Amino acid sequence: MQAFRIHEGGEGRYEEAPDPVAGPGDVLVELRAAALNRRDILVRNPPGPAYDFPKPFVAGHDGAGVRRDTGEDVVLYPGVGWGPSDDLPAALRWLGGPLDGTFAELVAVPEENVFPKPARLSFEEAASLPVAGMTAFRALFPVGRLAAGETVLVLGAGSGASTFAIALAAQAGARVLVTSSSEEKIERSRELGADGGVLYTEGDWAAAVRELVPDGVDLVVDSVGSTWPDSLRALRRGGRLVVFGGTGGAMVELDVRFVYLNYLSILGTTGASPRQFGAFLETVQQGSWGPVIDSVRPLAEAESGYERLTADHFGKVLLAIG
Repeated sequence: MQAFRIHEGGEGRYEEAPDPVAGPGDVLVELRAAALNRRDILVRNPPGPAYDFPKPFVAGHDGAGVRRDTGEDVVLYPGVGWGPSDDLPAALRWLGGPLDGTFAELVAVPEENVFPKPARLSFEEAASLPVAGMTAFRALFPVGRLAAGETVLVLGAGSGASTFAIALAAQAGARVLVTSSSEEKIERSRELGADGGVLYTEGDWAAAVRELVPDGVDLVVDSVGSTWPDSLRALRRGGRLVVFGGTGGAMVELDVRFVYLNYLSILGTTGASPRQFGAFLETVQQGSWGPVIDSVRPLAEAESGYERLTADHFGKVLLAIG
């Protein structure tokens, strides 16, 4: 098969690779599309041992295709070994590092990792769902406990996870606000269901949010990390901050008294359990919105997909396969 594999030193090669072999309980999936995520960058050039895996391995976490034994159109859950609890994983390993992933013509996965593709979506749209979509779903609902009528602030309009968070929250009947670096991205967020937003490039954005919602928002979804102090200031008393990323930096300094005197909660999450992934797919099927796709390129041009992912983009970067 043809695949895009990561070699020592972070070198990526589109090359011939051995066909995967389905072990006991595994199925083979002929991939039709795959999507890039920030984790693809981290496992390629690991910032620490948590992302440093034996090489070479086939890159890619997200994928959709056709199950070879049944001909069913499927989307893949990208984690192996989550375990029986929905609260946290037992011993999770990911496709695309350390396991061989989805930037290939074929992949072998445990049968429980194969879910029916939402019928209303194309293969490209379905391939964009797993990592970013389930992360946003879990952050909003199982962890963030977002309810209809509440107001949620989604940081960083334009990322894959943020576009899913906007659409899912609006579908659930919440009021959605965003932060962004441009008015254009705020306007595009309105098309997904956002009520409006503020520019984080202009002054005190937490104060700007308070002008829109004087009492503060109910929930903030933050994948930036360095923004925690401002995210907390945007919350109402008793509000929740859900965090699942550190794109802006891994270290932050907080006013502890501000947190407990305002009864604020800081909740960490990443990914989702297989059962939560299934619930997410059901929610997607019931909706009328479509995943936001920034661009699609063939698997042979995967390298340019990494470049696009690090550039100013809006939505998911996709690879077409086969």
